[in-house]
Amino acid sequence: MPLPTRRLLLGSMAGLTGLHLAGPAAAQWRPGVLRYGLSAWPPNLQPWVSTGASAGTVKMLLHRRLLGFDSKGDLRGELATEWSLDADGAWVFKLNPNAVFHNGEKVTSEDVKWTIEQIAGERSTAYYRAQMQQIARVETPDAHTVRLVMTTPLVTVPMWFTNYNMPIVWRGSRDMNAPMGCGPYRIASQERGTFLELQAAPNYWMPGLPKSRTLRMTVYADESLRLAALQSGDVDMIEYVPWSGMAAVEADPRLRLAAQNGPFMDLLFNGTRPPFNDPRVRRACAHAIRRDDIVRVAFSGRGSALEGVPIVEGTPWFDAELSKGWNYDPARARALLAEAGHPNGFSTTLLATSQFGMHKDTAEIAQQHLGQIGIRAELRLTDWSTRVSLGTRGQYDIAVHGVSADFNDPDGLTVVLDTSLSAAHGRSFGVQAPRTVELLAKGRAEFDTAKRVEVYRDMQRAALEEVPMVGLAWRSQGYGLDRRLQGFENLPGALSTSSGALLEFTGAG
Repeated sequence: MPLPTRRLLLGSMAGLTGLHLAGPAAAQWRPGVLRYGLSAWPPNLQPWVSTGASAGTVKMLLHRRLLGFDSKGDLRGELATEWSLDADGAWVFKLNPNAVFHNGEKVTSEDVKWTIEQIAGERSTAYYRAQMQQIARVETPDAHTVRLVMTTPLVTVPMWFTNYNMPIVWRGSRDMNAPMGCGPYRIASQERGTFLELQAAPNYWMPGLPKSRTLRMTVYADESLRLAALQSGDVDMIEYVPWSGMAAVEADPRLRLAAQNGPFMDLLFNGTRPPFNDPRVRRACAHAIRRDDIVRVAFSGRGSALEGVPIVEGTPWFDAELSKGWNYDPARARALLAEAGHPNGFSTTLLATSQFGMHKDTAEIAQQHLGQIGIRAELRLTDWSTRVSLGTRGQYDIAVHGVSADFNDPDGLTVVLDTSLSAAHGRSFGVQAPRTVELLAKGRAEFDTAKRVEVYRDMQRAALEEVPMVGLAWRSQGYGLDRRLQGFENLPGALSTSSGALLEFTGAG
């Protein structure tokens, strides 16, 4: 008898809408304890490097950023109580005087200055290194005031400090594998690859928080097992509800699905060598893939085709014509390949992770469609940690990735479009897109909203030609949770992957 496939197993489990265990697992609910199903073991918890959303969730609970987002997606203070642009174009942040690190040291402007300097350092591998290098000078007029003098006044600077790779760390920290944070939790125990147990920091400085004193985060790398753990009551909440299981969560009276559209799948390239150093080849890939197949197979219809730069429809920056700039057109794709000197196609490799079904399914569909225009791509599937490592080092030809913009503003797309930034697993490696990069910079330096709209439309036109990445599909992103939990919401749009910050407010009702 053949063994069941992952897809078959997932579909079977998703169909068990009314089945819940009444044994010990379901009886483990305890006030003050939140059991959370992680989708991946964090490759590391270094504060300023990017290793994925699961790592980001943990970092947001161990640390504090200057700013975050409330449940509606509006800016809220974490360490900062006020922020404003002064008459000279500098950004001024006022710090909460009650904030303390886990070792009892007060959080001061010197800690913020030191953090920015470490991130901006020449040898830094930090995710936001290039952005911090746009700060000409950090001034600390007093212990609770930080003034950022920019090389050029920029409108989106406060947004930078909401990223989960931008925590403020105690200036006395020396081991970046165990930096001193000031967040609501500390790591109490862990077993590599299996679980992390977080305990409320005894000196956390926000009254009444966190709502749950213990947060036990268990890794369920297999999405079918993660869903089953929620349905059986082994955990109270999970991230990355598998798309084929969302209907089962919605139908379960004991559970709630918190889902948002905003994250997307894309195709990345290694532009340091032929053939993907040629934008015509990258455009050929863009026109070769039928996105509706990805939405149907990988996301069970819970998404939509993404045939242009990932600008959300309904926003001022959206343009209907530009949104179809990479439409499915295999004849155009073949013509571009011939124009680039590859009339018979070529062989290459396609990197993806097998740990997330959405990555694997998307890669398999992309592989099929690329093959139909003559690009014979050998699929290379790895675990998540290996995918991060290979992507950061540029050890691939093409790669499938899933990501969000950093925030709900076109400048948030810098994370995927600005290939001049330091290497990251979620950005193309060594691709030259100078016009796109130039217009991103122009947009963040423009304070007039109407002018910004025109700049970002020009940016979309440039990106469609230079192809720093290829958009594939918008996807719904869901958390599943026990209805007894209160205080958690999935943040809107691109902010969805930062929703883990709200676990601080999540507890039994």
